[in-house]
Amino acid sequence: MQTSVHQYFVYITTNPGKSTLYVGVTNNLAERINEHWGNRGRPESFAGKYFCYHLIYFEEFQYIQSAIAREKEIKKWSREKKFSLIQTQNPDWHFLNEKICGQWPPQNLHKRY
Repeated sequence: MQTSVHQYFVYITTNPGKSTLYVGVTNNLAERINEHWGNRGRPESFAGKYFCYHLIYFEEFQYIQSAIAREKEIKKWSREKKFSLIQTQNPDWHFLNEKICGQWPPQNLHKRY
């Protein structure tokens, strides 16, 4: 019997000025970051409205329930506590998009998400 291993991610993105944070959960981090890029400037989504497409933090989980619980936990935190969390892994707030997505910004997005 073959078992499959699942990957889920809780992640935090920010805007170019690093003034707004977005916390999300996904099973494909690179694809999700590309979706945020494609949605930039679109007012119908929070991340799009505030141009939150720069990845600055993520955690990996095997189970979706754990990832969702962690996302909800982080969303309830104060801005200062979120800042402290980000600094545990990324003290200089480097944008991690290229590391996760490869080429950045994405080329050839055939559709707007």
